[in-house]
Amino acid sequence: MPELYSSGDDKRPVVQPNPEEYRDEARRDYARLIHSASFRRLQGKTQVFPGHESDFFRNRLTHSLEVAQIAKSIAIRLNSTSSHFAKTPINLDIVEFAGLAHDLGHPPFGHNGEEALDECMRDVGGFEGNAQTLRILSTLEKKQTYGDESSTFDGEGNDLRRGLNLTYRSLASVLKYDRKIPIGSKERPADKQHSPMKGYYKSDEELVKDVKKHVLGQADGVEFKTLECSIMDIADDIAYSTYDLEDIFKSGIHGPLDLFSFPEQIYELVVETTNKRIEKQYKDEATRIDVSDVRDVLYEVFKDIFAIGTEEEKFLRNRNIESGKRKMYSSMATEKLSSLYAGNGYHRTRFTSKLVQLFLDGVEIVPNSDFPQLHQAKLKLKTFVFVEVLKNITFESVIRSPMLQVVEYRGKDVIKKIFEVIGSPNGDRLMPPDFREIYRQSDNLGQMRTICDFIAGMTDRYAVEFYSRLFGANGMTMHKPL
Repeated sequence: MPELYSSGDDKRPVVQPNPEEYRDEARRDYARLIHSASFRRLQGKTQVFPGHESDFFRNRLTHSLEVAQIAKSIAIRLNSTSSHFAKTPINLDIVEFAGLAHDLGHPPFGHNGEEALDECMRDVGGFEGNAQTLRILSTLEKKQTYGDESSTFDGEGNDLRRGLNLTYRSLASVLKYDRKIPIGSKERPADKQHSPMKGYYKSDEELVKDVKKHVLGQADGVEFKTLECSIMDIADDIAYSTYDLEDIFKSGIHGPLDLFSFPEQIYELVVETTNKRIEKQYKDEATRIDVSDVRDVLYEVFKDIFAIGTEEEKFLRNRNIESGKRKMYSSMATEKLSSLYAGNGYHRTRFTSKLVQLFLDGVEIVPNSDFPQLHQAKLKLKTFVFVEVLKNITFESVIRSPMLQVVEYRGKDVIKKIFEVIGSPNGDRLMPPDFREIYRQSDNLGQMRTICDFIAGMTDRYAVEFYSRLFGANGMTMHKPL
């Protein structure tokens, strides 16, 4: 049986000697990531609420730090409790790397930004955040080229860029979807004709084959998702379901009690999405949830706000007090506790800490006897339902709400207009010199991808500023660099 890690995992696309033999290759990859420009730019990309609204709210950078910490905690727990890792423990640096890197490919303005770029790229290879993450790490970051360091292309038009020149195991840790995104939209599955298709770009097809060969010893014949990637995926869901909820409470938009009184359609959408994910990830389970199960989950999570003290219980049992008055006092007490959860930082912190620990305890391993590298971390079904309900109720009630959709749809328009202008004749002159040079050496597909890379790398603020300099009423300047 193969080991969880092999010497092939440590190899890089471009051979580089290690000047610090006391530091292993995974730790070198970690260092390269946190010193990269694309990692720094995550601080300017929205998580749920735009960063300028409050310094409290999370951005993509702080979210990634939390995902990395949760992922590392999962790995530490599995190393300590699972016999599968007694001889070969999970490499904590790779797991942490995956958590830090998983959102690098997100464009400005969240999911609507992703949709906008995919629509612009629909017939020239598409756009998708996870695919862009792999491209950033393997190609776009300016750490290593193959050959002459001053050249990005050779005389035959071959791309010499190798990004951060990471080990194959680190690249594998961000490869969430083992599926190639086709060049043309007509080649996509029917349900992805008009939305981003998850996977990796066709231009990275050979790289993915190399990753599989070095990690598994073969490139085909098995669905590929490494153990570290599965841990990162769970950590991402836990962070979404917990900390996005905390940001919502802090914003004052909703408190815990509000989650029980949304329009019925919200709960029906949560049920629909959760059941689809159960069907996909727990094929052997007959369990499906309904709206009452959603409310049961919410009660289990927030039951402290419904707690009844001794004096209150006496009051509620007193039949000499009219029922409406008893209901009023009970509602007042519940509302006070709900407001405390939302408004008191100590209560919020205890709540999120308790929730994360609950979810961590629900992680188990699904072993792969043929390829230990493909052991999968998985949430127990009950824990999975809790995570999905909280994650999706946040999505449906806030992220899909008009107040955020207005912001995101404005962002979608900004991105499409910028793409249109740069893609017009001589529009490449609007890009910085390094992007313009790559654009001029590329074929049509490469040129469109270069424009896409430039826009996808923008922060929210920079995209709005760039748009304003093109179309807005701001004073024109030639001194501020692109």
